[in-house]
Amino acid sequence: MVEVQDTENFEELLKSEAEPQFLRRGSIIEGTVITINPDWTFVDIGYKSEGLIPTEEFRRPDGSLRVKEGDRIEALVERVRGEDGLVRLSFAKLMENRAWEKILKAQKDGEPLEAYVVEPIKGGFAVEIEGVRAFLPFSHAYLERPSDPNEIVGSSVRVEVISASRKRKNVVVSRKNVLQKEREARKKALFESLEEGQVREGMVTRILDYGVFVDLGGVEGFLHISDLSWSKVKHPGDLLKEGDRIRVKVLSLDPEKEKIKLGVKQLTPDPWESVGEKYREGDRVKGRVVSLTSFGAFVEVEPGVEGLIHISELSWTKRIRHPREIVSVGDQVEAVVLKVDPENRRLSLSLRRVEPNPWEVLAQNMPPGTVIEAPIKTVTDFGIFVEVTEEIDGFIHISDLSWGKLGHPSEKFREGEVVRAVVLKIDPEKERLNLGIKQLTPNPWETAPQKYPVGSTVTGRVSKVTDFGVFVEVEEGLEGLVHVSEIGPERVKSPVGLFEVGQEVKAKVIRLEPEKKRMALSIRRYQEELERQQYLEAASEGRKGTGVTLGALLKEAAGK
Repeated sequence: MVEVQDTENFEELLKSEAEPQFLRRGSIIEGTVITINPDWTFVDIGYKSEGLIPTEEFRRPDGSLRVKEGDRIEALVERVRGEDGLVRLSFAKLMENRAWEKILKAQKDGEPLEAYVVEPIKGGFAVEIEGVRAFLPFSHAYLERPSDPNEIVGSSVRVEVISASRKRKNVVVSRKNVLQKEREARKKALFESLEEGQVREGMVTRILDYGVFVDLGGVEGFLHISDLSWSKVKHPGDLLKEGDRIRVKVLSLDPEKEKIKLGVKQLTPDPWESVGEKYREGDRVKGRVVSLTSFGAFVEVEPGVEGLIHISELSWTKRIRHPREIVSVGDQVEAVVLKVDPENRRLSLSLRRVEPNPWEVLAQNMPPGTVIEAPIKTVTDFGIFVEVTEEIDGFIHISDLSWGKLGHPSEKFREGEVVRAVVLKIDPEKERLNLGIKQLTPNPWETAPQKYPVGSTVTGRVSKVTDFGVFVEVEEGLEGLVHVSEIGPERVKSPVGLFEVGQEVKAKVIRLEPEKKRMALSIRRYQEELERQQYLEAASEGRKGTGVTLGALLKEAAGK
């Protein structure tokens, strides 16, 4: 058995001696990429056999390949003449060896390295330094915790090697240490060059509710909201955004506490000092819309002086949800000064007051009682809106649509339909125009005693059937109830099933209370009277010439 092994080792030795020196296992060889497929990459190494490298070794963390066909690369010889006759190479192991050399040297010299942040893991981030996996603890990832802790994922960062062991394949790095050293160097140089009163250019790095931080070239200064503009600023984000380049004035320095206070408005004189002399209430001014908010539009009437047109002062008639429906940033507008308050730096303006109030004009032209015709614009659950003018809509409440009961306005009205209505009330201050349709006709309950006295017969249609009786619409807005006891000569437990909505019925008026809008009807009594009349008519026909009087017939009918 020993002899066989010795023979095999000898043959392997002969084979290795027969190979060129540059193909020895562990040697580094250079070649040209000739073919790349999903599994293998073939390399021309100037030998009778091609070199073979797993394609996966060239794949970056984002999935792209580090090489393309035609590239010259170096690789480590792993095995000569595999079963397929090709030379097995490794690009990854060569990069790993070189990376470890660089990592260990960087740890020794304290020099930073470039690392690619692959993904977040427990306690920090997995990073790669030229193919070698390393760990970046979260506590060493930032100087200050950002709003998005994963913002560095997928990017390259400079790191310092804290600890490294190739044997355990463990590398721990710190980005914070690098950032700290860089910041300290910038701060030192900047503070040496800064003086109070200097004007500098910087970049907005962070925006807070009360101010912004500005990078002056290595160190940040703070620009308070009160020093941002002579105009009142609700939020710094209304004027600035991160990344903006702005000119600032150094207001104060504190090298020990590393604080720099900046100002922008101090670059120009305060324009509000002369506002009280320039503008009076009722004046007309022209300006440019500079910003929009949900509550109004800010208009610059002169550099540094902005007036507010409240959303309620943009239009007399339109229901505006946002000022952008009327004006846009950059628009030139004319407005009326409503109030001047230099002490509080406020200038109130009105866009709508440039023109007469159409509501006041309407109130003069359409006093209550005026009858108009107008198309229906909108049908809602609670009424309808009609277009009285191009600017003003009138409203007819569901209770003013008909004297009768309406389940929904759409039962009788459609959009686009032209209706006649009467003006009930105009309130220019509240911008309301109330109209009515039912008021064009008399209230049926007021004329009911004359038209339908107790004892009279009425004809109507069933509008509703309940267990206790049947409701009958005698005319629009006038409804009577036939109680279950007044339906027929025989006792009925419930009229449900005996009547249908829309069915025509005749009944006697047995009680009328107009002030309470109540009318009691009786089908039973109507039928009794009808039968009595029919009986009398028949009896009268049969007894003609007999000398029997009408009074006798009535007594006879009553007795029956």
